[in-house]
Amino acid sequence: MKRFILIGCLTLVGFSTALAREVAPPPREVKDKYEIPYRLTDTNHVLVRVKINGKGPFNFIIDTGAPAFIMTEALAKKVNAREKEGKLTFDKVELEGGMIVPDAWGVAVDMFQLKGMNSMGLAGVELHGVIGYNVLARYKITYDFTDDKLLFEPVNYKVPEPKRISSKDKDQGSLESMGDLMKFMAALSGTKPNFELRPRGFVGIELEQKGDQVLVKSILKNSPAEKAGLQVGDVLTSLSGKSIKKTKDWFDAISKLPEGAILKFKVTRNGTEKDVALELGKGL
Repeated sequence: MKRFILIGCLTLVGFSTALAREVAPPPREVKDKYEIPYRLTDTNHVLVRVKINGKGPFNFIIDTGAPAFIMTEALAKKVNAREKEGKLTFDKVELEGGMIVPDAWGVAVDMFQLKGMNSMGLAGVELHGVIGYNVLARYKITYDFTDDKLLFEPVNYKVPEPKRISSKDKDQGSLESMGDLMKFMAALSGTKPNFELRPRGFVGIELEQKGDQVLVKSILKNSPAEKAGLQVGDVLTSLSGKSIKKTKDWFDAISKLPEGAILKFKVTRNGTEKDVALELGKGL
């Protein structure tokens, strides 16, 4: 009797182990980390900038509800995307912050949401597409809206093929008509979106927070910061008359400055305050 109970227990353990192996998700091995600059649009969508086939940058919304990497038909033509079996492929897709998406593919669809928002200028910038599930599922993404960057960590996960809504679907067709309706209403009301296309300015420094001080952690070679004489360890004290206590203070102040803008600020080096002026370079 004891032998039967023991065998039964071992059988259950074996069955449980096999079941656990069957149900367990694939391993998610973190390989690297990328800090991706983002901003919130006027409609509070998370926007990142993307280069495709070396062209851009273009404005993309991160949309966890979208099934794929979707762009407007006009953009697909502009970047010379290749189409095969209903999919677009690219030589290179790069997010600002240095993250290259391997083997990226997408689709070209004039989404009614983007068409309507662009017609009325609701987002405050022209939107060129959305980054959806087939890209986002490859990464563990950390959102911190008190910071100016998202953290992307690649994971070892094979993304299943998303199901695409057919353009012949009746409900989808009625939704698509909303984009044209919003475009018509914008024209009727005289609403004209004002998208001032200017590359983001580039300084070329990495910052770190130590207490209530913001220090220069590293400087990119041949960057505006290096040419202006900034040094690692410099403490940023003020910008445009406002004190710098957090890295967010710095990035909030420069986030909308374009290429060519003159940036004037103060740093403390070895106890001595210095004035610095530099011309912003071109961002991504």
